[in-house]
Amino acid sequence: MSQRRGVALYEVLRHVRPLVLNSARVVEATLRPQGLTVGMRAVLEVLTEHGPATAPALGELLDLPRQGVQRHVNDLIDRGHAERRVNPAHRRSVLIALTPTGTAVITKIRDDELHRLAALAPECTLAEITTAAKVLGALSRDVRRQS
Repeated sequence: MSQRRGVALYEVLRHVRPLVLNSARVVEATLRPQGLTVGMRAVLEVLTEHGPATAPALGELLDLPRQGVQRHVNDLIDRGHAERRVNPAHRRSVLIALTPTGTAVITKIRDDELHRLAALAPECTLAEITTAAKVLGALSRDVRRQS
């Protein structure tokens, strides 16, 4: 691989680090009035996309320790956004599922976020955004393999 390629990918990563931190701050501020955290929002999103799952499975999907995910799950259950269900595949490991309230909350959150996001980076075309997503996905996959 060429040195120029490494430099170019490093430049991408230099933009990603502050973007992730600042994005989390913005999302956190928009969630605060609803009593939710960025972690709780992430769990709601995974449950929306993948359906009911165990806490360990949620941890794998979010690339987070199970204990941290379990705290988010407990908070979501306390707020009525998620519930425990019997897991037919394993007696002691319950499934976590969205409640109708949780589904409504994450749907509204995502709709609001997509509306705000549509106004960002107006100088970039949809094709450029799609390419950026492809590059970031490949970097994420390859960096994860090294850890």
